[in-house]
Amino acid sequence: QLQVVESGGGLVQPGGSLRLSCTVSGFTLDYVTIAWFRQAPGKEREGISCISNGDPLPYYADTVKGRFNISRDNAKTTVYLQMDSLTPEDTGIYYCAAPRLMLAPCGAIRVGVTAFDTWGRGTQVTVSS
Repeated sequence: QLQVVESGGGLVQPGGSLRLSCTVSGFTLDYVTIAWFRQAPGKEREGISCISNGDPLPYYADTVKGRFNISRDNAKTTVYLQMDSLTPEDTGIYYCAAPRLMLAPCGAIRVGVTAFDTWGRGTQVTVSS
């Protein structure tokens, strides 16, 4: 079974940085499309970034574009989310996820929560003074 596990969350001051990691296991394909979601208190879970070999460029939500960077290691077993210039509005539980169609381009699935069926348990990110 495909499995994803998040790590790297914590408490950071506004303007600070964190790097989240998503370790992917249990796949036999060359790569698996991976997206990052976050859920702030009282809000819907939203897709904020996605990486796939089927897209010319990674996907970023407008709220994080220019501040967050998604990347994949050379072994294709870990996906990172580098988060810079963090604000209190970035606070929430961050999840990585793989879609039902594991090779689906990010643009084809629109980084919508219903397209993803493999989820980590989340890692808490708190941005506060």
